Amino acid sequence: MQTQAMHFKSRAAMKLADVRLQKNLRKLADKFVTARAAAIVEIEDFEATRNAAVERRNRALSRLDVWLDTFERNATARGVTVLYAESHEQACELIVEIGRKHDVKKAIKSKSMVSEEIGLNQALTRAGIQPVETDLGEYILQINDNEAPSHIIAPVIHKDKEEISDLFARIHGTARKTEITDLTGEARQVLRGHFLSADMGITGGNFLIAETGTVALVTNEGNEGMCTIMPPKVHVVITGVEKILPTLEDVATLMRLLPRSATGQPISNYFSLLTGPRRAGELDGPEHMYYVIVDGGRTGLLGGDFEEMLRCIRCGACMNHCPVYQKIGGHAYGWVYPGPMGSVLTPSYTGIENALDLPHAATLCGQCEVVCPVKIPLPELLRKLREKQFDRGLRPWYERAALMGWGWAARNPSLYRAGSRVAARVLKWMGGDKARIRSMPLAGGWTDHRDLPASRTGKTFMEMYRVSKRT
Repeated sequence: MQTQAMHFKSRAAMKLADVRLQKNLRKLADKFVTARAAAIVEIEDFEATRNAAVERRNRALSRLDVWLDTFERNATARGVTVLYAESHEQACELIVEIGRKHDVKKAIKSKSMVSEEIGLNQALTRAGIQPVETDLGEYILQINDNEAPSHIIAPVIHKDKEEISDLFARIHGTARKTEITDLTGEARQVLRGHFLSADMGITGGNFLIAETGTVALVTNEGNEGMCTIMPPKVHVVITGVEKILPTLEDVATLMRLLPRSATGQPISNYFSLLTGPRRAGELDGPEHMYYVIVDGGRTGLLGGDFEEMLRCIRCGACMNHCPVYQKIGGHAYGWVYPGPMGSVLTPSYTGIENALDLPHAATLCGQCEVVCPVKIPLPELLRKLREKQFDRGLRPWYERAALMGWGWAARNPSLYRAGSRVAARVLKWMGGDKARIRSMPLAGGWTDHRDLPASRTGKTFMEMYRVSKRT
């Protein structure tokens, strides 16, 4: 499993210096944050709905083996082949084998973060199968030298219209277009030929429904339908083992929250429930259907400190509201899952020693937990990761020494108060008449790009509090 999460600091610095990216990222607030705020007020019992979603996700995870067995039994009864992959490599091997079995030359894909996670496109290409992304954002990234997505819902949010116009003109060999409707029309023309000539369609799965053996798919472009009911004779669903839900009623509860949290819509443009291949007398659908259900480290979280991450429904709300993600975008995080959820998932899946900076790539302001539709305590999970790094000696020696010194002082109130008084006076002196610290050595770059406000009084909080009580 290859990631670039170890290079977070250097990549984040590059993104902060990218003026064009900073302008493009401002769309997050307009496009998603404001829209979500307006959408959730439509649910009168919003908190009760969140609580119900948490209960339903927990119920599925608490008996994951039972519900997966139920799902497999019901899906198999409807003519589906259900396969399990413990690792990313095994998942790719299974899908390549399916392609070879059915003599597949071209596979069209609907957006799937799990396919990004396992590196499916690269595996298909090596096997001589042409993968074609049909989600517009993913298609743009694919023709741009297979660039990685920067967001799990809006993969190309880091680019503006002008960049896409230049890319289409260069790759398609057409006149440069600047209107969005013209650009989408051009993409439609290009993709139509792929839809009609593909041998296999590959989709993700937002939810797997145990009681019926069904996959639920949520999209906004309709390309998922083209990948599953048009010419492709084979439909492969690839999704994570944690996406199981017991009943259709559970899906209904989650669907009240997913689109509102993701894009601010009461319901996505397309919501599909697919149950098995085409049956006798039916006019559309694939001849063969497969589920490839991926573990990839997920079951290792069960029963542990980070099990609550398995509730995640991949809405992206945590990253949309994260002040860190809003400034650096998704590529700085170095793997498929960015933002607060990625800062927990990447170390959990790849090992905390391979993503040392990600648990620290957050202010712990709590916005992510507030907006999470399934109430994942992301700040607490990030703190737990930091503790594990500290306990295993994975942080720099000087950082560990400073924290141990602070901890020792904090357990000695008189010493802590004395140290606080000294620190307050020193910071006042450093701030000068303007009460702004321009440079602070050994502070991890805090003052490289901004001034640090300093106290004008040189007094601690407790000193000021005692004065206020007297007055």
